[in-house]
Amino acid sequence: MTLAALQHRGPDGNGAIQSAFSQRHLALLHTRLAIIDPDDRAAQPFRRAGLNLVYNGEIYNYIELRRELEALGHRFTTRSDTEVILEAYRAWGADCVKRFDGMWALALHDEERGILWLSRDRFGEKPLYWMRQGRTLVFGSEVRALFTLSGHRPEPDRDRLRAYLVNGYKSLFKRSDSWFEGVYALPPGHSAVVDASARVEPTRYWTLTHAPRTLSLGDLVEGTREKLIDGVTRRLRADVPLAFCLSGGIDSGTIAALAAKYGNTPIHAFSIVDRDPRYDERDTMMETVKSIGCRHTVIAPGTSGFIERLAAQIESRDAPVSTISYYVHGFLSEAIAGAGYKVALSGTGADELFTGYYDHYNFWLAGMKDRDDFPALLADWRSGYGRMVRNPILKDPHVIIGDPGCRRHIYLDNHVYNRFMRDPIAETFTETAFCTDGLRNRMMNELFEEVVPVILEEDDRNSMGVSIENRSPFLDHRLAEFAYSIPGEYLVQDGFLKWVLRAAGEGVLPDAVRLDRRKRGFNAAIDTMLDRSDPTVRERLLSDGPIFDLVNRALFTNFLDQDMSDADRSKFLFRFLSTRLFLDHLEGAA
Repeated sequence: MTLAALQHRGPDGNGAIQSAFSQRHLALLHTRLAIIDPDDRAAQPFRRAGLNLVYNGEIYNYIELRRELEALGHRFTTRSDTEVILEAYRAWGADCVKRFDGMWALALHDEERGILWLSRDRFGEKPLYWMRQGRTLVFGSEVRALFTLSGHRPEPDRDRLRAYLVNGYKSLFKRSDSWFEGVYALPPGHSAVVDASARVEPTRYWTLTHAPRTLSLGDLVEGTREKLIDGVTRRLRADVPLAFCLSGGIDSGTIAALAAKYGNTPIHAFSIVDRDPRYDERDTMMETVKSIGCRHTVIAPGTSGFIERLAAQIESRDAPVSTISYYVHGFLSEAIAGAGYKVALSGTGADELFTGYYDHYNFWLAGMKDRDDFPALLADWRSGYGRMVRNPILKDPHVIIGDPGCRRHIYLDNHVYNRFMRDPIAETFTETAFCTDGLRNRMMNELFEEVVPVILEEDDRNSMGVSIENRSPFLDHRLAEFAYSIPGEYLVQDGFLKWVLRAAGEGVLPDAVRLDRRKRGFNAAIDTMLDRSDPTVRERLLSDGPIFDLVNRALFTNFLDQDMSDADRSKFLFRFLSTRLFLDHLEGAA
């Protein structure tokens, strides 16, 4: 039954083994999405000489590691990265993960040492949840597998739901790991040894640090280009065809263009288009397509059946959908799967490595305030990005200079939405001190706590929900370490955010895309999806349900009639609907 619950993650085969574990019982289960060495010889659980492994993900440098291990005397019977993980552990123990370039969630039973070893990749691209039920520890790639294994579904984390309703998705990973009480995630960049006591005590094996180098801008651009090419080409390793998620921006465009130029692989790009001009990127999207001469499939999300489709997404994942962007992203994943692909590449992480958000410019200006040419830098902002900023706080280029601790723009208008709560939350914005540089610390909070964790969780649910593996070349740890060695002065040049990445893409990506300042994002307007004047829709939103244990129904009824052209109101309406459908699902499944 548990294997059936995870069939969508691995429709190409499944297996299970059971063994003794320190006078207790251990079961390892796996469903396979066959991408590298699809032969049955590489199936999991993978067993050899006292080591038993189940794992999800890809180790992209498995070819290089295999050569190194063969030189040490290790012998291989498959062409898989799975076997390389097992032999790497045999050679180097738990430190083997420091040699991996990839994404993974793994569980390895070492029979001789009597331990279960868990590990998760540096950025958390692959999920690994765990919970206890009595004296039993259960773990897996999805929470529904835990519930099936344990026969118990915990209560939803209502504090997390309230924070999400009021503060939005950036609050989610600041307070807990999952939507359920007592369900935890192994943190990214951590491993854990589980012994007979079944305690999970994570230990960090990797940390990203901010360490500026004394290199010229030209050397930094060249180093970025080299690491991008290597990271992209490694992520093209597969025994099945690959697809590319393509927006009109520089991030996904750079990935597709580098793959076309250096990857010796046919490019099939998939794109979402929206009728709302705020989110329409067709002009720059088509520039990339024409430049690399790739096959291109365009998806226009349907607007009918919005609530029913969203409810089905929520039911399938046992979680709310965090933003409407990921509701729409589901159409993209379905189209890629429908075309027969098992792997898709996307541009996640570029904004957090190279500066990509409007507030990054404000923080950068604050860091440059003592430069002699600061008036010219300010003029660059005013003639470029400053004309496009909609957030009222960020319209002031001096806001961070005057108040380095200002973060009002992040939970903008949360006091308004807090009034809708039956029990208002007293949660102020918090930020982890990763480093002393204001801009880089902001970016690292987005990378590890606010933005990228949400993107990766949603990408995994949408892609693996239809049996697709999503790969993110910008989350190559070698590239990230290099990016965080770039001195702050170089991050913005000539009025352009993300300058080093733009310069690295010269000659690869069309200038119409490479030098486009617009930040539109992968989004959609809720009024294109939801007809609030429809009595059936209003009944669905306002009928009795557990959502109104959290939200004041009378206040929300009045809100429902307001103009939703304001992006923040539109986002709150989506959060309400997503939370409502999640709680309705749990009530119906109880």
